[in-house]
Order: sequence, then structure tokens, then C-alpha cells
Amino acid sequence: MAQVRHSLSMRVALLTGGGDCPGLNAVIRAVVRRVLADGHEAIGYRRGWAGVVDGDSIPLGRANIAGLLPRGGTILLSSRTNPYADGGDGTAIVKERFASDGVYALVAIGGEDTLGVAAKLAADGVPVVGVPKTIDNDLPGTDRTFGFDTAVQIATDAIDRLHTTAESHDRIIIVEVMGRHAGWIACTAGLAGGADLILVPERPFDIEAVCAHLQGRHQTGRSFSIVVVSEGATPIGGEQVTSGGGTDAFGHARLGGVGVWLEQQIAERTGFDARAVILGHVQRGGTATATDRVLATRLGLAAGRAVLDGNFGVMASLRGTEIAYEPLIRALETPRVLDPRVYEDAEVFFG
Repeated sequence: MAQVRHSLSMRVALLTGGGDCPGLNAVIRAVVRRVLADGHEAIGYRRGWAGVVDGDSIPLGRANIAGLLPRGGTILLSSRTNPYADGGDGTAIVKERFASDGVYALVAIGGEDTLGVAAKLAADGVPVVGVPKTIDNDLPGTDRTFGFDTAVQIATDAIDRLHTTAESHDRIIIVEVMGRHAGWIACTAGLAGGADLILVPERPFDIEAVCAHLQGRHQTGRSFSIVVVSEGATPIGGEQVTSGGGTDAFGHARLGGVGVWLEQQIAERTGFDARAVILGHVQRGGTATATDRVLATRLGLAAGRAVLDGNFGVMASLRGTEIAYEPLIRALETPRVLDPRVYEDAEVFFG
């Protein structure tokens, strides 16, 4: 039997913010099960911080979370709403909502933006706990984020399939994957999929050197190549390629299109048949891998325990193989970029 930490029933709220991610529902399930096991209740705010602002919530009982473990996306929906945007008093808004809804504490599941809001709230005395989430695997304060393993597997499967069509047509296939600041997905999937070249944000590339490398492969009889590129990769002296213009509520430009730019540059400079494949949101969709389901579950249980113990202002994190707690403010530190040793290992196969 679980130890009851509070004699009176309390209400715990959850929300998911930012981009959707495989494993979100597993976190929700774990937090709710942990809270219910101690005789308390849970609700979920829909569409991230927008649900808190608008008072849009749903009850989360056993019936609501049944079958969630393998389900992709998030039943709470998501958005990139910032309650502090345009000079708004996010703390006052959240405190008022908690008072009206009878909320004791909140578990915020998200990336740097969602947890950044949570950190501001915690600094103002709001009882909040975080769970770090991003498929990019670049959040500081944790060794790995759930959703990353799934994104890598999806990208690797795509690279495996693209190998055969590239070989059949003597083509250069450029596979663009997610990764705004860090090349974890590109490098890991590229290494797993046998990519012939990997371009990441941590290493601005020389387009002339890229083309020379591909030409060298052709001269030795290898008439096709797979190039994997992070969406945030940039040419030396250039800027990140953006798509559609504009920014979100947290000021982030919408990236995308470096694969198409590379396709054009490679075709013009080498005369090779080059084609870009942008995996985009397919990397976020669908069911999570077993590894991500387990990690998401462990983090959710830890977040639930933190709430029950009154341990606020922290986020559950993975340290080695153990679950630990880190201050929420750590989510605002410099992104955790790709380990150069991993890239150096991948370079051995760029022949």
C-alpha cells in the first residue's frame, strides 16, 4: 500500500506544452496513477498554458487514462502559449486559476519554453513540478529526454528505405531531420542508418567541401549518397534556413528548408541528381518505442512523487540510469549540444 502523505484529498493539475512528442501520454498516465494511488484527484489543462489562462480543463481518472501507454500525441493537446507574453502577469493569472479550480499543485510537461514559464512561477512561490520533454534531446539538466529514441528510430527507418531508392537511381538523397540547436537526432540516426555525410548545427559546413566529398565518392564508383542534415545546420558564414517567416509566442523562428537548399546547391555544383526528403512532423507522430515508454513512465512517477512530497520548483530528470531531481531553472541554461565524440565516431564512415 502506498503511504498517504496528506490526510485531506488534494487536486493535482497537469499540462503539456510545446511540440507534441512520443511518450507524453505515458507521462500523463504515470503522474495520474501516482496521484490516484495516494487517494488524491487529478485534472488536466488542455492546450498547455492556454488551458490555464482560459480555464479549459478535464478530469483525469482511471477511465480517462486507460490505454494511454502506447498512444501517440497528448490527450491534453498542446500549444505554444506564453502567459507572460506582451507584458502579461502570468503568475497572477495562474494563481487565480488555481484558486478558482481548487488546484494544489501543477505538473508541467514540456521543453525549454514550457519549463521556463514553470520556473518563473516556481520563483514566485507557485507549487509546480516539471517533466522535461523534447525529441531533440538538447535540454540541459537531464541526460536524455523521452521521444528522442522514437524520433531516431523513425529517422533510421526512413534512411534505410531511402538507401534503396538512392542506389536504384544513382541519386544524392538529402534527409532533413529535426534539431534546432543540436544534432543528436541527425548524428544518431545517421550513424545507425549508414549515412555518407551528416551535417549538424554544432559544425557549420562548407558547401564546397560537401560537394567535393560527394564527387569523391562518385569517382571511386559509389554513385549514390545519403546526406543527413539537422534543420538547424548552417553553411559557414550563413544563417539557419527558416520556413514561412514569423515567430511563435516565445520568439522562435520556424525552421525548415535546409534540405531543399542543399538539394539545389549540390545539383548546381556537381550535376548529380539530388533529392531532398524532409521528415518533419512524422518524427513526432505515432506510438513511442519501448525505451521511451519506460523513460516517460519513470519521469512521470517521479514528478508525481515530488508533488506528494511537496518538493516543488524541480523537474524530474535522468542521470545515468537513475531518476533524479534538478531545479527547474536548469531548463533555461544553454542547450545540451551534440557530444563531439559521437560525431567523430560517425565521421569514420564518411568514406
